Amino acid sequence: MTTPELEVDARTQETPPPSLAARLRQPRTILSIALPIVVLALVLANLPDFHLDRLASLISGANPLLLVLALGVYYLGFPLRGYRWQILLRGTAAGLRTRDATEIIFLSWLVNCVVPAKLGDVYRAWLLRQNYDVSLSRTFGTVFLERVLDLMAITVLAVASGFWSFRSGLPPAVQVLFGLGVVVVVLLAGGLFTLRNFGSRLIRRLPLPARLVEYYDRFEEGVFGSVVAGQIPRLVIVTGLIWATEAGRLWFVIQALGFGSDVQLGISGTFFVALSASLLTAVPFTPAGLGIVEAGIVGILTVIYHVPPTDAAAIALVDRSISVLSIIALGGLLYLVSPKVRGTGARRLTGAGRLTGAGRLTGEAESEMAGPRQYE
Repeated sequence: MTTPELEVDARTQETPPPSLAARLRQPRTILSIALPIVVLALVLANLPDFHLDRLASLISGANPLLLVLALGVYYLGFPLRGYRWQILLRGTAAGLRTRDATEIIFLSWLVNCVVPAKLGDVYRAWLLRQNYDVSLSRTFGTVFLERVLDLMAITVLAVASGFWSFRSGLPPAVQVLFGLGVVVVVLLAGGLFTLRNFGSRLIRRLPLPARLVEYYDRFEEGVFGSVVAGQIPRLVIVTGLIWATEAGRLWFVIQALGFGSDVQLGISGTFFVALSASLLTAVPFTPAGLGIVEAGIVGILTVIYHVPPTDAAAIALVDRSISVLSIIALGGLLYLVSPKVRGTGARRLTGAGRLTGAGRLTGEAESEMAGPRQYE
């Protein structure tokens, strides 16, 4: 039995997104990768006191053991992300293991690393819909809420670590960043409040087709129906641990490059730089913020922490090699072998509200999916 709302979402499923190879061949994708690399190279080459020969020696002389630790700490974040998404999906009646959620997230990150416009988030929702009979619109809602949680966590943690790092006095540049952080948190909170209290009414007053209104209703349910009060502390803790892995990666990268007294960020400074860089990945113009993030890391390190330009460039390039190039390499292998890419990765589950057969919902979950859920 297929529920009415899944029949509506199935119309979206009938037209799959272009393959990853097709995306990579598009001129827009090629330009979004090549242009920032050229611009970044020109900027670095024209920095005062930048020495290309020293940059190469710094990177080649990095401690391999510490780089492996940086890679390991970073990849600990993916099962944490999978676990968090599994929690959010429980609210939309999608019974999914953490391993399955982690696999889908990793594949979506591969897409984000090679194509612009954050299309990996769209691909993630589409992959889940391909493998399990869940509402695509509701899934978009959980992904949207996850992004809001991340942005709020990044901002709050970056401000807190910045205050501690600069407790003797805030430089003007940091004061500007803090001001922007406060604006981001206020806008996100205001946006959620507006969406929760007025979104449905506003949508219904617009001259939109009934199908779009249906999509919005399920999207809103995915946003607010995916969280119950008892889950909030767990989500907060897991989100904090996720971003601790980002800072841990950068800390091990700095230690691996062996700067000694030339670069002394401390734990709080490492958190501030890593989280500020992560915020820049939200810029959708290039894949994974390519060019923008590297320039941001170099700018923060040189302007705020007075790190020599060559050292700052080495940190940025090695750190981004782990956070982007490793995902392209490992994610590419997963893309070739994962059954979820072909829509055959659903597992068999039994019990009320679980998935069975080819990922079809049974029992309470199917009846629940048949109509709008109340999440007052």
